[in-house]
Amino acid sequence: MTEQTAAPTAATEEPAAPAPEQEIPSAGAEPVPVTDVQAAEPVPVTESVPATEPVPVTDVQAAEPVPATEPVPATEPVPAAEPVPAAEPVPAGESVPVTEPLEAPEQGLAAAEPVPAPKSSRRVLRAVARWTAAVLVLGGLGTGTALGITSMERTEVPGLATEGDGRWDYPELSLPALPAGSPRPFNEANVAEIHHADLRKLLIPAPAGATADKKLTGGWVSTTQFVSEFRKDKRGELTQLLDDSALRHIAARGWTMPDGTRSKVYLLQFNSTAYAQGLRDDTYVSSTPGIPLDWPTDLQLDESWNAGGKVPETAVYAYGETKTGKGRIHEAYIQAGDTLALVIHSQQGKKIAEQIPFRQTLILQNQLLG
Repeated sequence: MTEQTAAPTAATEEPAAPAPEQEIPSAGAEPVPVTDVQAAEPVPVTESVPATEPVPVTDVQAAEPVPATEPVPATEPVPAAEPVPAAEPVPAGESVPVTEPLEAPEQGLAAAEPVPAPKSSRRVLRAVARWTAAVLVLGGLGTGTALGITSMERTEVPGLATEGDGRWDYPELSLPALPAGSPRPFNEANVAEIHHADLRKLLIPAPAGATADKKLTGGWVSTTQFVSEFRKDKRGELTQLLDDSALRHIAARGWTMPDGTRSKVYLLQFNSTAYAQGLRDDTYVSSTPGIPLDWPTDLQLDESWNAGGKVPETAVYAYGETKTGKGRIHEAYIQAGDTLALVIHSQQGKKIAEQIPFRQTLILQNQLLG
């Protein structure tokens, strides 16, 4: 009993380092108490145990010693050429098998070092990595550039910047509300093609930058105001035609643009579509503008007009000083059901009235009536 209790006390002292060639004693030597060594922690593969130091036992917890009758079995030496396999938990009563001294700690186990890849393979991998990175970078730049261009206006894109085509900046248009139960003029339920909305709200608004005409403010106007747009010798005739055609009322709006272009839009509403059609026929609005405007020259049918933006069930007739519509004045009639519209754009002096804003106005007004 005296020898067994003294073993733990002696283990706490640091023994002298054995000679490099000294082997671990086999059975018969004093057993190392390893009963309480923690079995859950495996021995790391990459750490080498110096041959000059014994297995530390300073962390061994004080416990009952191993009976002297159980010797530590000797094991076969591990070949130095093979890597040390991952150690499994050491069962109680057994020690780590080591028969040959390991290499110095600074050298490490030769088997733990990975086999270097061939130089040619490394060059290929590096080249692939470089090209992959370049493709990703270029792809990201291309995507960003495409998104940036699509979010820009045409005039903001270098190389694609173009001057405005002359269109006017009209506000966003919308159809006015209808009385409850009233259909649109060309709805299947509206056989008579009557405009039930307030006619004044069907007038096209003035574009941005325009100066409003004080006589044509978007409200109701008299027959006298309307016929004043025509030649004096024809005003009486036109007044009589309007009186005979069951005219209900006339709405009008006018404005002047900064370039001097004067615009006027009249909407004439009749009791039925037949009366609107009759006035158009009586004034000979077809290949000619019929009753001429108060203008020095007669106007001709604009053969270049292709009725772009024409609304189904409506009729559009455009005229100008030439067959191509060019000149100082543009005139057009729109017949949409019970309503007849007159659109006029003109320039004073010798300046030409631009076609693009005229046709833009004509198309938008036609859509409001349709």
